[in-house]
Amino acid sequence: MKRIILAIVLLMTIALIPSITVAEEPVYTEEHFYRARVLEVREAEEQQHQYFTSIEQEVVVELTSGPFRGEVLTIYNSFFAGDPVYDFVLEAGQEVIVVTIGEEGFFEQVYVQDLARDRGVYYLVVVFLIALLVVGRMKGLKTIITLAVTIFLIFWVLLPLLLAGYSPILLAVGIASVAIAFIQFVIGGLNLKSLVATFGTITGVVVAGLMAFWAGGLARLTGFGSHEAQMLYFMDQTIDFRGLLFAGIIIGSLGAITDIGMSIASAATEIKQACPDIRPRELINGAFNVGRDVMGTMANTLILAYVGAAIPMLLLVMGYEIDWLKVINMDIIATEFVRGIAGSIGLIAAVPVTAILSGYLLAGRHR
Repeated sequence: MKRIILAIVLLMTIALIPSITVAEEPVYTEEHFYRARVLEVREAEEQQHQYFTSIEQEVVVELTSGPFRGEVLTIYNSFFAGDPVYDFVLEAGQEVIVVTIGEEGFFEQVYVQDLARDRGVYYLVVVFLIALLVVGRMKGLKTIITLAVTIFLIFWVLLPLLLAGYSPILLAVGIASVAIAFIQFVIGGLNLKSLVATFGTITGVVVAGLMAFWAGGLARLTGFGSHEAQMLYFMDQTIDFRGLLFAGIIIGSLGAITDIGMSIASAATEIKQACPDIRPRELINGAFNVGRDVMGTMANTLILAYVGAAIPMLLLVMGYEIDWLKVINMDIIATEFVRGIAGSIGLIAAVPVTAILSGYLLAGRHR
């Protein structure tokens, strides 16, 4: 009897294997994005619901990019009336981004993804580059080169290696050091001034990272203070998110600290040229005075940059009159405090290091 039951169970298991295999096969859908221009808005149908009003537009668009450029499609754009956050009313002449689901060229499922906003960004970038060249001339061209290399290091070196699972902090320090050296020597030339600025800037960036690591440990920051980090966690759980937070602080403070390092080194070089016989201690004091002035403005710049990005969140806190004890202990608030203050401490640390190096390397080399 046991053998018969065992045989029946075995046969049922074998019979179920094909269905189990089919059910576990994942289904993938392809998305293809195209730029399009709205030719005509034929009609808008309004439907009343219990708590909201929905509107559906029938829109005729012409694809203006991709292999099917010139294709005319009729699609539908649905949105909630009075909801400016997620939906938008389409008008003739607007440029939009449409997405198709399925094989390329299969236009049975086509939706409006968003308004086309990239041209405004590109125009602004062009104006920025032209302004750099007109005002800065050769220095402006060097600035463009350093920007291109910095962007390359971040998007094609740092981010791929982070996704590959490498240590965020070590990567950030390494990439920041390479970027600093390249920027300083391209902008300032191969000389002692650039060397001084490089060492001072690297010192400040490392101090900013150490302060962030120390304060982040005390505050028990998780690295999940932003929605983007939370979404990234569901995509890849192997990433060190606390390390990613500290790496972001290092990269975020890089610009301001580089600025102060070069400012002090350049000022010290000018002082040395004006007074060739100046003593190292006197040059250190002069560079220190310049550094204190620049430090005041740069610290404000760094803090205000973070505050500016957090204005909607701050308005929510004030609008709902949330208790300060709750506010300061929120992960996202504590993260922003650590980010801004650690970067400012790194900026402050760069001042004496750059000033002392300026005195001994620039003034001391002829003595």
